[in-house]
Amino acid sequence: MKKSSYHQLRWKLTSITLLFSLIPLFLLGFVLHDQFRKSYEEKFTGNLRMTVLNKADAIDMFLEERVVQLQNIANTNTFAELSNQKNLNRIFDAVYSTTKSFIDFGVFDSKGNHVAYCGPYDLKNINYGEERWFNQTMLKGVYISDVFMGFRNFPHFVIAVKRREADRTWVLRATIDSDVFDSLVGNVRSGKFGDAYLMNAELLLQTSSRRGGKVLDKAGLPAFSSGSDVSIMRWDDHGTMMMAGVLPLSMVDWRLVVLESPGEDLSPVLRDQYLVFLLLVVCALMISLGTFLAITSVVRKLVLADREKSMMDATVMQSSKMASLGKMAAGVAHEVNNPLSIIRESSGWIRDMINDGEFDGVAARANLEEALADIERHVERARSVTHRMLGFARSMEPAQDDVDFNMLIRQTVSFLDNEILYRNISVSYDLSPDLPGLRTDFNQVQQVVLNIVENAIDATGEDGRISLSTRRFKDFVELEVSDSGPGIPPELITKVFDPFFTTKAAGEGTGLGLSITYSILRKLGGNIKMDNKPDGGAVFTISLPLVMSELSEKEEICPE
Repeated sequence: MKKSSYHQLRWKLTSITLLFSLIPLFLLGFVLHDQFRKSYEEKFTGNLRMTVLNKADAIDMFLEERVVQLQNIANTNTFAELSNQKNLNRIFDAVYSTTKSFIDFGVFDSKGNHVAYCGPYDLKNINYGEERWFNQTMLKGVYISDVFMGFRNFPHFVIAVKRREADRTWVLRATIDSDVFDSLVGNVRSGKFGDAYLMNAELLLQTSSRRGGKVLDKAGLPAFSSGSDVSIMRWDDHGTMMMAGVLPLSMVDWRLVVLESPGEDLSPVLRDQYLVFLLLVVCALMISLGTFLAITSVVRKLVLADREKSMMDATVMQSSKMASLGKMAAGVAHEVNNPLSIIRESSGWIRDMINDGEFDGVAARANLEEALADIERHVERARSVTHRMLGFARSMEPAQDDVDFNMLIRQTVSFLDNEILYRNISVSYDLSPDLPGLRTDFNQVQQVVLNIVENAIDATGEDGRISLSTRRFKDFVELEVSDSGPGIPPELITKVFDPFFTTKAAGEGTGLGLSITYSILRKLGGNIKMDNKPDGGAVFTISLPLVMSELSEKEEICPE
């Protein structure tokens, strides 16, 4: 049974048992929560609306006072008086001593020529006749601009008033200190998420935003309805519930935006709400604890019983596979050893006859000795294979030989030269020249390499490619054997080292090669892993320790 099935069973039983006892409790909690939410939203919305109205009135009053100050200066002085630099400086100093909100004054004739200037910038003698603020002032008489860059090349806004004097029309302009104005708007900010700023009709920021927006950036607000009253918006900002009040100003086409997080301002009330819900949860737990524990205990025992059964089945199956493999290996080795003994004795008898001189003078003696040497070498190789099969069946201890790994690889592949030539397979080597020697069992390592290369030949087929490369990795040497075959389906990769598992057609493979290879490498303290190449084909990576350690027969070194 799957884990999800146990989960469903447990909750099905619990739900059915507790359904009727918990329904009244949860209905009570829902009613309390709904009433609290309504009163909470009404209180918070009312406070936010009042804050927006009060702050909008303060900003309108600030702008109106600045406009009245400029109109008084323009109405009590002539164009000639204000065009005089000394007089303009004196008037600016007097105004600045009472209010720090102005940065500079400028006097302009009817054509937009800057005839007098008092301030920190070099703006005199610049013509502003094409500027929007100048044309709007000449048209309306009083103008408060949006924030713009202008000749100063930094964000600012101006207040300008027009005066008619006999047959002359001229303009007095003042630049508002953005820091003073920002502090006026921003002092309403509260808490970690609170914010307040001004934006124009195009939603461009006229003051900086605490939440990351700079002046003249686009304000990050959801869509809202524009009207003469305060518009209230609600949205989720990355997991934080936010509310904003938006109100247009009366002095200029700007909108005041005040943002607050309900969770911050009413956190004490929310704590009380959590206490109420905590009491409900405690009551629910008291009602359901006994039933839940009983059902959980029953399901847990069922899970443990099924798990033990599955583990026992898997252990029995694996033991059966390995026992069958051991018996077969021992039987095959015994059957092969008998004819090998006869062949070896016969070759020894022929060797004795040659040594006794019975073939002296025979023209084919040299060929006979060469053939006899081949027979003895292959008999010894076959005897080594049967010895390893018996070792697999009897868990025989591996030998300790000094092994040149690169030489062993080339020698082993040479055993398969005929098959490689017959199938026209290209074999390439990338063997590390500075690979250190190994202290391990030569014959068993040779059997491992032979099994892997034979598998690569079978997988590649005709006109394929096989590459072998060696390298050192920490205290191990690694052999990578890759082929150009079709690879192994991903769902079968975990089964390739199981006894009797094969991807070959019926009758073409026993499924023992990789299982024996894995068993040998486990005894030698090594490792083997298999993967598919992105461009097709399989790659086997064999790892062997530089010095074979003393491993317990029960130690399991699984392929990665």
